[in-house]
Amino acid sequence: MQEPIELDKALEQQRKGALLVDVRTPAEFAETTIPGAINVPIFSNEERAQVGTVYKQQGSKIARRLGVDLVAPKIPQIISAIEAAQEGRKDPVIVFCWRGGMRSHAVCCFLNLAGIPARQLIGGHKAFRRLVVDYFATEQWQPIYVLRGLTGVGKTRVLHALGKEDYPVVDLEGLANHRGSAFGNLGLAPQPSQKMFEALLWSRLNQLTAAPYLLTEGESLHIGRVVVPKRFHQAMQVQTSLWLSATLETRIKVILEEYPARDQLRAQFERPLLLLKERLGKKTVAEFCELLQQGEWELLTRELMVRYYDPLYLHTLPEQRIEVDLDPFPSGVRRVAEALEKLTSS
Repeated sequence: MQEPIELDKALEQQRKGALLVDVRTPAEFAETTIPGAINVPIFSNEERAQVGTVYKQQGSKIARRLGVDLVAPKIPQIISAIEAAQEGRKDPVIVFCWRGGMRSHAVCCFLNLAGIPARQLIGGHKAFRRLVVDYFATEQWQPIYVLRGLTGVGKTRVLHALGKEDYPVVDLEGLANHRGSAFGNLGLAPQPSQKMFEALLWSRLNQLTAAPYLLTEGESLHIGRVVVPKRFHQAMQVQTSLWLSATLETRIKVILEEYPARDQLRAQFERPLLLLKERLGKKTVAEFCELLQQGEWELLTRELMVRYYDPLYLHTLPEQRIEVDLDPFPSGVRRVAEALEKLTSS
């Protein structure tokens, strides 16, 4: 049996190619995990609940025996799944559960008996979660430059284009799996949990520790149902912004291209529209809903821009800004890169 491993050393081994295996239930894994880990659960969701009930009602000894009975038939399957995922990776396998308890200890025993070097993560996922919380409470980041502009200008497109050129991009909407607007989740998979979002952001920021600055796009504190860590969001407000502009026609085109399945999602657009009543009034929202039912996507997008989004965002125009015209897009991206170069070299 190999010695357990501390979290910092485990993360270092992961960066070098080691496999991290989360043996908690699928439900626990779905809520949050260490980014890059795979899930090979020792118990199903139902089995863990069953063991927990027996523990409370009949005590530790009987609960442990039940756990053995449930796990024993799965041991070959667990070993095979981890062995397949480990192929081509660096030894050892690093195994964790919630607190570094019996589940990860048992799987490490199985693996080492099978000749697969494995180490148990001390403190389990709980130690990693504490690391993430402490990080966002105390970290001091590089200067963060922010792309801002009216809805549909193409901030995310610029961010992705620069990311492909290895600029130090932090794609908050990508990590949150949300477009950052009232309609931002339509057609996308569910968002990560708050804990998982923070873990993903921590992971991305740690990849960029050597970068002289960070580049992201302007977001409110909330991106859908997840929240940008407050201190990081505050750090986004410090530097001079890059204010991107494009014609209304270009912006409408960009928005419509972001929703290629809009006709299939038509019914799902109605609820976010109805939520605009308080700001726009019933009559205006009724007009929007009528355009929606008629499939007048271009006109609906135009009206939303002019009557809702533009008035909402124009009052947030940053005082310290460099303005960049994005039309046409390819040369616009180059102008953004040039403006960024001026900002970061001054």
